Amino acid sequence: MRTLAIVLAGGAGKRMGSSTSKQFLLLDNRPILVHTLQIFQECRPVDGIYLVVNHRDLPLIQEQILETYHFSKILKLVIGGRLRQDSVRNGIEAIDESCDVVIVHDAARPFVSPAFVEKSICLMEMFDAVVPAIPARDTIKVISKEGFVMKTLERDSLWHIQTPQTFKYDLIAKAYREGMAKKLCGYDDSTFIEYLGKKVKVIEGSPYNIKITTPEDLLIARGILAQLKGNA
Repeated sequence: MRTLAIVLAGGAGKRMGSSTSKQFLLLDNRPILVHTLQIFQECRPVDGIYLVVNHRDLPLIQEQILETYHFSKILKLVIGGRLRQDSVRNGIEAIDESCDVVIVHDAARPFVSPAFVEKSICLMEMFDAVVPAIPARDTIKVISKEGFVMKTLERDSLWHIQTPQTFKYDLIAKAYREGMAKKLCGYDDSTFIEYLGKKVKVIEGSPYNIKITTPEDLLIARGILAQLKGNA
């Protein structure tokens, strides 16, 4: 199966409170994006990477990523859209070669292992869509606009969805094409698969697989990296 990864690195990272896009912030003296790209560079079944970026970050991509680290699997830079779902659609539509499986991953999630990505790809033999998730640990309540509890949800059936999300290429291309045409909102990539009435297989992810969005997340990420290096 020819497998391509779409890595989403077009976010502005407003919640980080930095003038630099979050994917270029340093983690162990390397940009977060480099850690993430290394996952797919090292994952043997991944044949290529389509890197989705913000147009204003093109100079940083060229200088800090392409010229410095020479990732051989990066096949194309794709300009992202206004919303995340626009960026994913741009990435899918940019694929102009034979492709069986597409992996969509957030650049700000640098702690997925190549082995986990490979496992997700192998599951494409049995499923059309595979997403990682971890069970909710806290009680989740629905709150009204006025700040009052409306109801408490059953925690046993609630999971936090992560990336990488892995799909049959033809299916995710159709899902995005039809979903965007109907102006549907994709809370994550698999939401568009759900709109088609197709099943999405959930596999257990990792609590280490955080999305670095805020300064607090960056502190946690440094702690995770220190622990992972200590266990190596």
